[in-house]
Amino acid sequence: MNLPLGYRYAAAYAGIRQAERDDLGLIVSGMPAAAAAVFTQNRVQAAPVKLCRQHLKASKGLVGAILVNAGNANCATRTGDAVALACCRAAARSLKLPVSQVLPASTGVIGLELDSRKIVRVLPRLVAGLAEDRFGEVARAMMTTDLVAKEAFGEVKLRRGTVRIAGMTKGSGMIHPQMATTLGFVMTDAQIPVSALQRMLRRGVERSYNRLSVDGDTSTNDTLVLLANGASGVKLDARELAAVEAQVAAVMETLAQKIARDGEGARKLITILVSGAASDAEAARIARAIANSPLFKTAVAGSDPNWGRVISAAGNAGVAFDPRKVDIDMQGVAVCRGGLAARFSESQLKKKLDLPECEVRLTIRGSGKGQARFWTCDLTEGYIQINASYRT
Repeated sequence: MNLPLGYRYAAAYAGIRQAERDDLGLIVSGMPAAAAAVFTQNRVQAAPVKLCRQHLKASKGLVGAILVNAGNANCATRTGDAVALACCRAAARSLKLPVSQVLPASTGVIGLELDSRKIVRVLPRLVAGLAEDRFGEVARAMMTTDLVAKEAFGEVKLRRGTVRIAGMTKGSGMIHPQMATTLGFVMTDAQIPVSALQRMLRRGVERSYNRLSVDGDTSTNDTLVLLANGASGVKLDARELAAVEAQVAAVMETLAQKIARDGEGARKLITILVSGAASDAEAARIARAIANSPLFKTAVAGSDPNWGRVISAAGNAGVAFDPRKVDIDMQGVAVCRGGLAARFSESQLKKKLDLPECEVRLTIRGSGKGQARFWTCDLTEGYIQINASYRT
């Protein structure tokens, strides 16, 4: 694990959570980093999301720090805007940054007032504890119902040197991104202008976080930030920029898979592959419909090779296709050919579906070139147990 140069990290317990474990994290770039971000498309948006947008516009895409808390979403509250701004101002003072170069992010319970004093009073200790090797502590501090911290790393060796990439994310439930994610922060030490970085992020998110669903719910707080601080000293030409973009996207794909694998109550990671649609967008719509089908997800939970739930969900995606040209494979086993049942051993396939990873492939025969890959997880009784008692 080679972390990008020029970043420091810290985590602390601010008393936001009931349980005494770190709930506040700080990511700082030694020099202002070019930044790109995407946010939730939910019409209800948390105060940190709105302030992030304002700060990125005011700073012209330059960011010196990200301040993230868990345990409280700072959303749908009377004081949310004031709290987000007060915390950013306190961080800016401690770090000697313009306030517009501090981005806030929050995750946790919606509708609960957040006391900014809890964060402000711990900031001096947080800043004093900044270190290059505390990356994992921040990844753990922003966990909510996550069972594991989610990290991914990559590097690209170029003519003038090596560029490093590191990403952290959180998410386990309320996962159904639309041009956004849960909370995710990806850092690189490459030198990339803001305009190129924004294009890179949008293309990368389409093949990673926007190909992910746990339960079909889009959060009010979804925020994904990509930072590039240039600390490697490596300036990229067009070909090298493409290579770095591919590695950034690969890091984001790994993070998205880890969210699906750690879905609330989940026991299985499901990969859905759709090909033969008229376009990639239509293939993605079909894959998303399958991924969001509770009937399909519960069938996988029970290792039931019920391919009828796959073709039914696909037919409900709002995409035109001929059901007589549909082939379906589960775990590499042909279960449907030409829209009709194929012969297979149900007992043997059931054993394959007992594995912790499941692959479902839907192919539309014909001249269509559209394809998509999507990640989700099975739906178990554990999901209900977690969410029935989330606030208590």
